Amino acid sequence: MTSGALLGFTLLAPLAGAAAIALLRARPNARETASLVASGTLFVIVLQVYLAVSGGNRPELALAEPIPGISITLEAEPLGVLFALVASFLWIVTTMYSIGYMRGHRESNQTRFYLFFAFAIASAMGVAFAGNLFTLFVFYELLSLTTFPLVTHAGTAKARRAGRVYLGILLTTSIGLLLLAIAWTYAITGTLDFREGGILEGRAAGAVVPVLLGLYVFGIGKAAVMPLHRWLPAAMVAPTPVSALLHAVAVVKAGVFAVLKVTVYVFGIDFLAEAGASAWLTWVAAATIILGSLVALTKDNLKARLAYSTVSQLSYVVLGAMLASSLGVGGGGMHIVTHAFGKITLFFCAGAIYVVAHKTEVSQMRGLGRTMPVTMTAFLIGALSVVGVPPLAGSISKWYLLGATLDAGQIGLAAVLVVSTLLNVAYLLPIPILAFFSKAEGETADRGPQGGTAISEAPVWCLIALSIAALGCIALFFWADRVYQLLQPIAAAAGG
Repeated sequence: MTSGALLGFTLLAPLAGAAAIALLRARPNARETASLVASGTLFVIVLQVYLAVSGGNRPELALAEPIPGISITLEAEPLGVLFALVASFLWIVTTMYSIGYMRGHRESNQTRFYLFFAFAIASAMGVAFAGNLFTLFVFYELLSLTTFPLVTHAGTAKARRAGRVYLGILLTTSIGLLLLAIAWTYAITGTLDFREGGILEGRAAGAVVPVLLGLYVFGIGKAAVMPLHRWLPAAMVAPTPVSALLHAVAVVKAGVFAVLKVTVYVFGIDFLAEAGASAWLTWVAAATIILGSLVALTKDNLKARLAYSTVSQLSYVVLGAMLASSLGVGGGGMHIVTHAFGKITLFFCAGAIYVVAHKTEVSQMRGLGRTMPVTMTAFLIGALSVVGVPPLAGSISKWYLLGATLDAGQIGLAAVLVVSTLLNVAYLLPIPILAFFSKAEGETADRGPQGGTAISEAPVWCLIALSIAALGCIALFFWADRVYQLLQPIAAAAGG
């Protein structure tokens, strides 16, 4: 099989999984096995693409040409392979978690859940391997549409309202801003292809460049740059596996990935640095980092706190891109990976707590560390990784980003990253502290919580998944050089 054909199978594997899930809807065990097999198969295929790209190849596959001269084309490059590896591996882990969560919480419409999850992953693969801006736009829109039924999964009035906010903001920004930016780019350059060094140098100048870049950054609403972030916390009404999909596996990572890819392959880092066109957006990203953290600090609802944490953390990647340097690009790419593992761990733990203890507020976490030790230990690991404490993965990407701000002489932006890290400590670490060092309500020295009624751990599938995610936060610290090696070609092309 050629490496180009492998790109087609990155779409076919989840779509075949979706077909099997639909056919096996009356047999839950077989349906969930089909989801696991599809996710495992996809990861193996993406690994083969990774090996090809690591060997210096750039696999390509043309799918269609709906408009003369503008095709839907898949192409593998280092940044896309990195995103695809994260999304495909975490699909396996999230499927494991979903088996325990959906059964433990007795969720309805489980077949629809697994079906649209597979569709969403297929869309994410299209985003990852988009060979041009048109292909990126098509799969970006498909990702919004395929995740809408997941956001509204509960079917309640609140879920439907959240779905309207979700789809309304994402479609409005993509059609009103992103599509305009793509059309403008085509008018200037005559091409929509992604190229090393970008396609705008020598063709765009003056005020056009910062305006066009702003259209891309705000048009990619999935990056959740303020003030276009409200869809993300609204979507927290969805089941926890969906929250994991939104925050770690596909949706928001597709957003910041797209920002990074457009920065590198449409504008070109050298061109942006020379034009100074991205300077204003570094401060937009900085404001989002701080404001997202401050709002997270005010939230007692655990998922809401984690949602605003994600708003803040996503702009670390945007900041890395807008710094227009090799360190910024490398740090931003690495933060896509490290934040994915840290945040999915936290959401998995939040869902486990809800399934077992029916607790949703931070103030209700007292004493849970003694009754759910595995879950709360995993939460602590995920929290420390997001904070950036060695030897956990988040410390590596934050170190690169901090180095990028200092290398650019941006002391103010470096201060933003330091203050943000302190705010991370303030809104995340009190949760495991309450869990491990505070007594549960009604607990005394000689009497267990709630009159002796012990809270057990989450279903085994949930525990396996959150343990794998937490271990990933540790493993990535020691494997960070492999991630950076993959990114090195685009970081090197970005210049100093």
